[in-house]
Amino acid sequence: MKLHTCSDSCPPNCPSQPSAKVWSDSASRPLTVDMHCHVIMPAIEEMTNGRPEKTAELQEQAHGMGAASVEHNRQVMLPEAGRRLVSLEARLADMDSMGVDIQVISPSPSQYYYWADRELATDLVRQQNESIAALCEQHPNRLCGLGNVALQHGDLAPRQLDYAIRELGLKGVEISTQIAGRELADPALQPFWAKAEELGCVVFIHPFGTSLGSRVDQYYLANSIGQPLETTIALSSLIFSGTLDRHPGLKLVAAHGGGYLPAYSGRSDHAWRVRPEASRPAQPPSGYLSNIWFDTLVYDPVSLQHLIERVGASQVVAGTDYPFDMGDYQLHRLVDDVAGLSDEEKARILGGNACRLLGLSIDRALPARNGRTA
Repeated sequence: MKLHTCSDSCPPNCPSQPSAKVWSDSASRPLTVDMHCHVIMPAIEEMTNGRPEKTAELQEQAHGMGAASVEHNRQVMLPEAGRRLVSLEARLADMDSMGVDIQVISPSPSQYYYWADRELATDLVRQQNESIAALCEQHPNRLCGLGNVALQHGDLAPRQLDYAIRELGLKGVEISTQIAGRELADPALQPFWAKAEELGCVVFIHPFGTSLGSRVDQYYLANSIGQPLETTIALSSLIFSGTLDRHPGLKLVAAHGGGYLPAYSGRSDHAWRVRPEASRPAQPPSGYLSNIWFDTLVYDPVSLQHLIERVGASQVVAGTDYPFDMGDYQLHRLVDDVAGLSDEEKARILGGNACRLLGLSIDRALPARNGRTA
């Protein structure tokens, strides 16, 4: 697998051909911050190798994905993505080729490890978060970090979050859409949500697999359909449970364009109006979309246009899903091809919104372009 960023060898009709407006003059290109990028820490793999719970998790993932997808991942996708997940040199080179100034790196979802007991989870999360912070310290103008928390231990996660933000300088954490079988609105997770709101940090919601089982074990549907649906369910759980009413200051970022919720929020609004069990939120579900951020990983400009129309240009951030083959690495082409966007709105989506969300100064971040691997 190779990250596809167009070069002179690409034909004029290549669907990924970047537009001249945003590619020909890198000096005039808006600051670009990729909010959806993953990293793997080899030390974490060493700490979990041989654990029967890890073996069971891998078997469950393989069963839900199907034999053909497992084999393609083993032979093609994972060898290339795996190298980029651990190589800082390859990451920086790819960022340059994509025109990305800053990556916000977060754990590969395969390293959530919500099955870990308290002792192991304490060691895993600390090692993982300190390692991500160390990577960011090596290239502070190119990398920002999101860490991990052991949400399966509801009383432990807030302390881990506090350490990650206050002591390590991470910008937030990445979490899955379901925690050891529990929804994100589970009462046991309320201390985590309260701490995240208190700290004003980012919570990036990214699924790991799907709960749809054998219905999506062909054609890579477990990923292409299953993962966006998981995000849809997770966001809906937080909205309908009243969690977002109790914690209005949360900074949630939803992977994969928020799944299907933004495009079909009208049905959720209708349920809120007519069904008593769906009426808990203080406002229609669509009213919460303007308080959530969504990445651009929807692949085509028409879909991105619809997302922007639904949630607002201020709530969309650039995201590629680096370095997996389901990633989209032509950020500038995608954003530039959205009809009706002003140059100011494009600049906000490519980097300005992320800077505001993460508390970064655009003026401070811009010099990174002059010293790519410094």
